[in-house]
Amino acid sequence: MCDPMTEPHSSRDAASPRVGTVHLVGAGPGDPDLLTLRAARLIMHAGLVVHDGLVDPAILAMAPRQARFISVAKSRSRHTMAQEDINALLVREALAGNDVLRLKGGDPFIFGRGGEEMEACRAAGVPVEVVPGVSAALGAAAASGIALTHREAASTVSFVAGQCKGLSEQDWAGLAGKGRTLVIYMGLATAEAITDKLIADGLAPDVPVAVIENGTRPDMRVLRGVLAGLGDLVSGHRVKSPALIIIGEVAARDSVADFARLAETVL
Repeated sequence: MCDPMTEPHSSRDAASPRVGTVHLVGAGPGDPDLLTLRAARLIMHAGLVVHDGLVDPAILAMAPRQARFISVAKSRSRHTMAQEDINALLVREALAGNDVLRLKGGDPFIFGRGGEEMEACRAAGVPVEVVPGVSAALGAAAASGIALTHREAASTVSFVAGQCKGLSEQDWAGLAGKGRTLVIYMGLATAEAITDKLIADGLAPDVPVAVIENGTRPDMRVLRGVLAGLGDLVSGHRVKSPALIIIGEVAARDSVADFARLAETVL
């Protein structure tokens, strides 16, 4: 039985240098128990781990002690490494013959820039495997008892990024409102601008909102309020990343009664 991090390269000439495989792996929203079996197996056999800052330390601890770790953590004010440099790092290590475990929070193809990394690797002739993960939105919402869709509240759910250039010029028309749920990634720093944008687009100021900090982790917090007070909710409770903002009627529902104790209701 071959090592999970090793892929066959029988099509290559025996004299050719071995090219490693880059595994783009979703680490889920935080709780190690939410890893897929494939992700867990790859982590436990990894020799080189290139990871984001949002990957929980308990997940990194699953890797072998002798594994090499490279952090490419990003924040709004500081990037350890530019995306182009991360792409180049993955390619360089794989061309040197190393299998690379590229570990990302959530799912690698939902605001994880996994698509860019995959394209860079393929352009360089590096094999790539994508291992999906439980997205931050799905994991955090489920852990807090918020059903993103509900027959009595919402039949549509949309994901958007709140931290990007030209936020005010983006077209979010139809993404929030009656029968719809809007999930905003990376929206803490722009919470006030998000509120102004949505209200200007016609959304009622009293639409329910929920902010989920550290979803699925032991220190998870669920804060509830209304759209007009979103900025104060974030700043007043000193919410820190990772956090998600959920806007819509589902944010006011307690789909799982056991999670009601986790909510700090803001009137």
